[in-house]
Amino acid sequence: MSKQVYISADYAPTDGDRDVVDEIHNWCKDPRRNLEFYDMSNPSRGSVSSNPDCRPCDLKKEFNQQINASSAVIFVVGDKTAQRSAGSLCRRNSDGAGCECTPYKQNTNGKATCKWNSTSTPGPNDDIGNINTYSYLEHEFRQAIRRKKNIVIVYNSMKCESQWLPSYMNGYEDYAHPFWTRNALGYRVGDYQYIKKALGYE
Repeated sequence: MSKQVYISADYAPTDGDRDVVDEIHNWCKDPRRNLEFYDMSNPSRGSVSSNPDCRPCDLKKEFNQQINASSAVIFVVGDKTAQRSAGSLCRRNSDGAGCECTPYKQNTNGKATCKWNSTSTPGPNDDIGNINTYSYLEHEFRQAIRRKKNIVIVYNSMKCESQWLPSYMNGYEDYAHPFWTRNALGYRVGDYQYIKKALGYE
């Protein structure tokens, strides 16, 4: 049965965790595997990020929608995850209307004026507000918690690396599991059986 799953990971090209995401995607394409899901975070779906005036708050609103539509959220934790701060530079709540805002990826338009004249505080049953100083990764985690999603945390490692967990994941040490293992031939492979079970396929 196909599911909708959101994968949160550091996609930095040289020292991120894309290898874990690629491995999971390869499982989904493999007809021999009983793992079929749609990655709600896949940028190939089309995204607000294609808008040249896309702001961090626009992306966070989109993340909320994608996470809400998912049955589970996989968080990939690498050795740089806790240090990642992309998405955290919003000054709207501290500096007010008219403050400067850097569009997503600091595109050729350079800095712009915040487009929000007024803001409101989300209620306890609302989504995490998209105007905040959380990094993108922290925002995704907080939204998954808020919406009580099935949370799967994996280390981009062959062993438990609790020291890699960012502070916003405190208390989730017992939920995190190494993604990589070794097969019968001694090769490093993703722990397919763990992910399959964690997503409810068994």
